[in-house]
Amino acid sequence: MIPIYDDNPALGKPLLVISIIIACIIIWFWQSGLGYQDNNTVITNFGLTPAAFLGKMQQPGTFLSIFTLFTSMFMHGGFMHLAGNMLYLWIFGDNIEGALGHFRFILFYFLCGIAAAFTQILSAPDSTIPMIGASGAVSGVLGAYLIFYPRARIRTFVFLGIFITFLRLPAVLLLGFWILGQVISAILSNPGSPGVAWFAHLGGFFAGMLLAPLLKKPHISIFQKSRTKVKEKSIKIRFRK
Repeated sequence: MIPIYDDNPALGKPLLVISIIIACIIIWFWQSGLGYQDNNTVITNFGLTPAAFLGKMQQPGTFLSIFTLFTSMFMHGGFMHLAGNMLYLWIFGDNIEGALGHFRFILFYFLCGIAAAFTQILSAPDSTIPMIGASGAVSGVLGAYLIFYPRARIRTFVFLGIFITFLRLPAVLLLGFWILGQVISAILSNPGSPGVAWFAHLGGFFAGMLLAPLLKKPHISIFQKSRTKVKEKSIKIRFRK
């Protein structure tokens, strides 16, 4: 399933969501312009390496490992990695920025990213593989969306074998399937091996669910009804006598 957009109008302009997306795209273009060796060096220096963060090995480069909690959130390993994260942030992030406000949203975003990083570190503390990507923080945005707008409708491409259909799925169903997939993948994975940091996704998601009610604007309630209703067209049938 691939979400395309939601039927949930944003509360204000998502200035920080747009800023994060632009920053990640610019950094990805910069990475793409580097050679293979230079890009690997950048990832090693600015990605978050669990063993280095815990002092079990020296942090590569001149950067303190504590800063890689933040720098790693803006780097991606490839176009599809970037595109997937930015698509989810664009679809779900505007509503969360509106529900929290600009300042609390960026605080929320970084806290979710940090929670995601620590969850992955705890799952593989001896790993020497650097972690990069916004997916931990974006997972927190998904967790917040589930708390605020579980009944909002998400326009989604659904693949059924060789067939593709376009459905309006409730957020609780789409995100429920998403988190179920993350849990299963995390159980089946080896956290210390190269690949997707599944435990980071879980940590970010549940951090988002916990933090969102604490950081929301006073007038924002949790478990809201969908704020957009699709009008059903009535069909009138006339019978000839």
